[in-house]
Amino acid sequence: MSLTPGLRSRAIGGAVAVAAAVLDQVSKTWILESVMNPPRVIEIAPFFNIVLAWNRGVSFGMFNTVTDHGPLILTGLAVVIVIALSVWLWRATSMLSVVALGLVIGGAVGNVVDRQIHGAVVDFLDFHAFGYHWPAFNIADSAICVGAAILILESLFTRTETS
Repeated sequence: MSLTPGLRSRAIGGAVAVAAAVLDQVSKTWILESVMNPPRVIEIAPFFNIVLAWNRGVSFGMFNTVTDHGPLILTGLAVVIVIALSVWLWRATSMLSVVALGLVIGGAVGNVVDRQIHGAVVDFLDFHAFGYHWPAFNIADSAICVGAAILILESLFTRTETS
């Protein structure tokens, strides 16, 4: 489905971004205030736990260093990325791109809010199998990954007209 660049597509992308960020923050507040009070491991299924993890780095704990400037630097980088993605959203012409960019922007904003409030990102979803654990993650991380996957798949499978 193709959209003309305009207010409608920007509004849809913005609504998706707001929904992703709000869902992320509501879930983290619930985890911190109700579920993980006190912190513990809650086994939901043989392959899935709810845990409390503080990620001071970027995706999956990379660059997880404890420095006073880390959250500020990562927040600044995320803000620059959100601005760039917002420009892309402004120019997007397909509904798939609009939704995907909204997911990525909302997820990034959700994690920026954490860095500003807590100095780290709250992660709580823990998938594991055969003794190996995927790094804990959250709703924002999921939105970013799903949005990025949609953008990649769209770029691979959408035909473009050549002149």
